[in-house]
Amino acid sequence: MRTRHFCSILFAAGILTACEDSTTISEPSPADPALAVSRAVEGITAGGGKAQLPPGFTLLRFAFNAKLHADGSATGRFQQLYESSGGTVDFHGVVTCVSFDAVNGRAWVGGVITQNNSTNAAVQGAIHQVGRDVWFRVVDNGEGESAADRTTVFGFEGAAGFITSAAYCAGQPWAANDANTWAVVEGNLQVKP
Repeated sequence: MRTRHFCSILFAAGILTACEDSTTISEPSPADPALAVSRAVEGITAGGGKAQLPPGFTLLRFAFNAKLHADGSATGRFQQLYESSGGTVDFHGVVTCVSFDAVNGRAWVGGVITQNNSTNAAVQGAIHQVGRDVWFRVVDNGEGESAADRTTVFGFEGAAGFITSAAYCAGQPWAANDANTWAVVEGNLQVKP
């Protein structure tokens, strides 16, 4: 059995990494070609922690960072992990798009799967494999206990009528009353358009 470490990404004076005890997500190194961009950053969203899923699931552990550059490109990484009666759901990916709603503190992040370490048979189909599109959305409701941030689990090709991450980021779907988003109960996320 492999040991896992979980590192949540926090947004303070920059993006910092703080490790916990379950799964590993590491911040891209400065030598990473995806970060060797001299383009100006127009927006950033980042976070990490745990979100409360419906009964029957463990807490969703998540970490992500996504930057929107002035030329319209996006860089970053993301991971989500949770357990269900069907087994582990564990995905890693790289960011290919991000969009923002500054008024409501929302961000839509899309990318490509780089690892599927899941044991749950429900996420072993063709749309769940390395190289396929994946996406999620978050809302930053401010700071303090009464302002719970929210996130979604990953969506895959065909979810909500979207086929690509680019279409998802451009479409910016958001259900009324934050439906299908889950309260962050430990950690934090930030949306800075």
